[in-house]
Amino acid sequence: MNWNTRITELLSITYPIIQGGLAHLAYSDLAAAVSNAGGLGQITAMSLETPEDLRKEIHKMKRKTSKPFGVNYAIGNHGRPYEEMVQVSIEEEVPVISVTGGNPEGVLDMVKDEGMKTLVLVASKRQAEKAEQLGADGVMVVGQEGGGHIGRADTGTFVLTPEVSDTVNIPVVASGGVSDGRGLMAALALGAEGVEMGTRFIATTECVHAHHSYKERIISAGITDTAVIKRSIGAPARVLMNDWVRKILSLERERTGYEELKTYISGGANKRFIHEGNDQEGFGWAGQVAGRINRVVSVDELFDTIIEESETIRRRWG
Repeated sequence: MNWNTRITELLSITYPIIQGGLAHLAYSDLAAAVSNAGGLGQITAMSLETPEDLRKEIHKMKRKTSKPFGVNYAIGNHGRPYEEMVQVSIEEEVPVISVTGGNPEGVLDMVKDEGMKTLVLVASKRQAEKAEQLGADGVMVVGQEGGGHIGRADTGTFVLTPEVSDTVNIPVVASGGVSDGRGLMAALALGAEGVEMGTRFIATTECVHAHHSYKERIISAGITDTAVIKRSIGAPARVLMNDWVRKILSLERERTGYEELKTYISGGANKRFIHEGNDQEGFGWAGQVAGRINRVVSVDELFDTIIEESETIRRRWG
């Protein structure tokens, strides 16, 4: 099967599969495995403490793979400066950068003459149009079923993907609800030219920073075992349901505001769950597709399965 799309050509990858930024999880172990398997692996920049920490992670990445990779910038991190981190990617000649969680204009301006390929995560047609106007090379469209931060309009991937594909001229990547070959083929049928997966890559052996109990919670979850938090502060995000999340939702119903919520929704609370396995005092990001994930596999096995499923579908379509 010919897997060439504008996304594979843009990013110089074999398969149109991108690994999401995955805060506090997407480091060189996972990213290199994804790139070596033929997709685009990404390092999460803003989860690292300093620019030099990012530089070290990029150097590790270059030792582990000769394939293209990306660095993700989640810039909506309560005003934390990103300029020095972006400068590291420029100096290290990172092939691809992606921007999530905020206005991408500043990042895109910094790299516009550096020869990097740029992707922007969007959750609406308007955001996609803006990203294209700002010079992004592609957009990743996240539907409301996705894990982590999602759009405010509760629009699903199945509706949002063709809406954006019909609007912009740059390549579109579908994100949210994708974990297998069926999801990839559905995305292509909807007008996307690739997919981004987050939750599925957590449940892999190479996602070494994810605690085994976090992975177990993902593979044991049903499709209704997630919830959306942070709606009350205008930053909706999907997580696995637990008692900690129920407390967050209770505070939000009481309209307590960010100051009362911040301890519960902090990066520290996230890391207690995903790194330490403490789901009594933390939370873990996950999309509804957790209900479709039933085992932890290697990245190579995951790619083999996705491609085999996709090619079976293509043959069935005739």
